[in-house]
Amino acid sequence: MQVAANQLEAQLQRGLKSLYTLHGDEPLLVQEAADAIRAAARAQGYTERTSHTVAGAHFDWSEVLAAGGSLSLFAERQIVEIRIPSGKPGKDGSVALQQLAEASQGNDSTLTLVMLPRLDKMTKTGAWFGALESFGVTVQLDPVERNALPQWIAQRLAAQGQRVVAGEEGQRTLQFFADRVEGNLLAAHQEIQKLALLHPAGELTFEQVEGAVLNVARYDVFKLSEAVLAGQAARVQRMLDGLRAEGEAEVLVHYALAEDIRALKRVKDAVTQGRPLPMALREQRIWGLKERLFERVLPRLTETALANLLHAAHQVDGIVKGLKQPDWPADGWQALHRLAMQLCQHCAVQAGAHAKTAGVRK
Repeated sequence: MQVAANQLEAQLQRGLKSLYTLHGDEPLLVQEAADAIRAAARAQGYTERTSHTVAGAHFDWSEVLAAGGSLSLFAERQIVEIRIPSGKPGKDGSVALQQLAEASQGNDSTLTLVMLPRLDKMTKTGAWFGALESFGVTVQLDPVERNALPQWIAQRLAAQGQRVVAGEEGQRTLQFFADRVEGNLLAAHQEIQKLALLHPAGELTFEQVEGAVLNVARYDVFKLSEAVLAGQAARVQRMLDGLRAEGEAEVLVHYALAEDIRALKRVKDAVTQGRPLPMALREQRIWGLKERLFERVLPRLTETALANLLHAAHQVDGIVKGLKQPDWPADGWQALHRLAMQLCQHCAVQAGAHAKTAGVRK
């Protein structure tokens, strides 16, 4: 049974199950979900807890299978936790997980908690994951997207009795907070807790938040790609500066930008040849947020614009590898900035045109 992350607490209140599976790459959300399950279990007499981390192809699953039937003399109920950092249990693990899932039915003495990283679509169709989902509760814990982060921060502040000033100033405060903690949800949680220690319940001003919140943002090239395709120039500038300061490799940043340009060209060519856009996107393995961004940008992105972007990406490829190009900065990061802004400008123009068209249609 699949349960949305924000519905886990309600499910636990309705009745504790004997098998839970958490999967996702956001450490804070995984930890909070696991803590909620453990707390509910402790309240119902699960006093003992064992933990197993699956490492390597030769992991001994017999210990995990035996754990469910090895209560100590002083415990009536126990929690057995299984961590699989790779997300791939292997052949023996697949069989063992299916056995554990089936054995969980009607077992009120052992609660099994399986923790996995983010899983791809193919892994979710595997027999072992299907068994975990059929016999227990699975919870997918996705990172908080950048556009949802201000609201997430506001909700966390409200939970501790605090709120930002109403209106435009409050929105500016939340945006400032989000900028400082982007990509680092654990740090965001810590900064929110710090505000509870520094200030009483009630309204928080921009100055109070600014004085308390550190710049603890973490950036990655995948989020940079999303910001560029969304046409968010200021955010792109901030992320490039952050990636450079964190020592990210120039070639990796270039690869992310160039791959987006190549993907846009491949999808555009497929559509020109008569392929429906949704089919072309699937064939190029474009989905999720990026799929929505491609759908918005592509219809008005011309062949000439794509050809120019491909040429620019080729030139920057040489620059980040130490070659000089006419009319381009010699510094790799400056060249990456120009390439990112060229693509961002096209996407911003298309976004504006799309919004204008949508307004006319209304």
